[in-house]
Amino acid sequence: MVRVQHEIQGIGMSEIAARYGTPFYVYDGENIKRHYQRLRKCLPECLEIFYSLKANPNISICALLKSLGARAEVSSLAELMCALKAGTDPRNIIFLGPGKRMEELQACLEHRIYAVVAESLQELELLDKICAERKSGMRVAIRINPSFEVKGARLMMGGRPRQFGIDQDQLEQASAFLASLKNISIIGFHTYMGTRILDEEEVAHNTLNILTMAENLARLLKIELEMVDIGGGLGVPYYDGETSIDPVALGERIAPHIQAFHERHPETRIIMELGRYLVAESGLFVARVLYTKESCGEHFVITDGGTNCHMAAVGIGSFVKRNFPIRNLSNTAGNEKLTCNITGPLCTPSDLLAKAVTIPKAEPGDLIGIENSGAYGPSASPVFFLSHGYPAEVMVLNGEVHLIRERDTYSGILDRMRLIPL
Repeated sequence: MVRVQHEIQGIGMSEIAARYGTPFYVYDGENIKRHYQRLRKCLPECLEIFYSLKANPNISICALLKSLGARAEVSSLAELMCALKAGTDPRNIIFLGPGKRMEELQACLEHRIYAVVAESLQELELLDKICAERKSGMRVAIRINPSFEVKGARLMMGGRPRQFGIDQDQLEQASAFLASLKNISIIGFHTYMGTRILDEEEVAHNTLNILTMAENLARLLKIELEMVDIGGGLGVPYYDGETSIDPVALGERIAPHIQAFHERHPETRIIMELGRYLVAESGLFVARVLYTKESCGEHFVITDGGTNCHMAAVGIGSFVKRNFPIRNLSNTAGNEKLTCNITGPLCTPSDLLAKAVTIPKAEPGDLIGIENSGAYGPSASPVFFLSHGYPAEVMVLNGEVHLIRERDTYSGILDRMRLIPL
């Protein structure tokens, strides 16, 4: 029987596996380029795209998107330095997150990034104090937890009790407090309603509500709008029955709201931050089959990379386990199919990459691939469970394979530990 293997830009997965070992993540750079360029073409020119590094903080991915025109949204000191080393102009970087450390705020000031997005009244006060001590100014946007909700998000980030942002009604009563801040410049507002939105109408609805709220708050609080971040949260289809968001339809629905706002505020930067949408579908997680077995009437395929590398595949937040798109990369056209559970090497029953999935029958040595894995992969996984460490990360760009993150080794993991005298 002929076994056909999966390829990216003509390069077989077995070739990459032989060179870099398994498990690994591979990203199709041409896919990232297509996603960004198609979306950019469909959106109003005045709407800036900021790449959310939290989705995949690899410096090569950040640099690729920067080369295409993306700005950067960061949420840690490491992400900030990654964006800078990837060549992003500090004037095109914003820093947000509900729990910023002092060293992070100081780094934002030192590198003179475009804006820090403050998420509490205490943070605003601290920023003002830091700037006073350093005799330097800072541009600050305020993240709003709005009084309205959105229906289309798989994970709500605003419109209800959250650690993110300042409640809209609290901010409306804080004009005297804001006026007392003499060392920072409050330049606008940020709102992120939720993530994994697959409905263009909901995105447009969010956009209109956020822009209207920003105008009203600016008027009430006497703030000159220099920027408004409308969030983003565009989703990708992970599960059966989900449909990709249509960038053409999205552009058609949000353009009237963006253009009207831009005409009223021609000098205001309008920002959409995107992570998952730009990179998720470019990624493939690859693990090698070690063993196959049967237990109590169910078939199991045991691989060398599990939820320690790909926690998102567990379906966190879902009551019912649903599978990401998954395939046997070594036998894509196999006629003999088998329904099986695919696991990793961890000593826990929750290490379940796929449950009751039907794929061409796998044998030891085959490569199993989980698609749509370019976002929230190893960085959102317990990579040190059983001390396995980070998997390798690879990018295929212009028909060439590049190692963009080295695999952790056991010696490297042990070198970071310290043995105390006993």
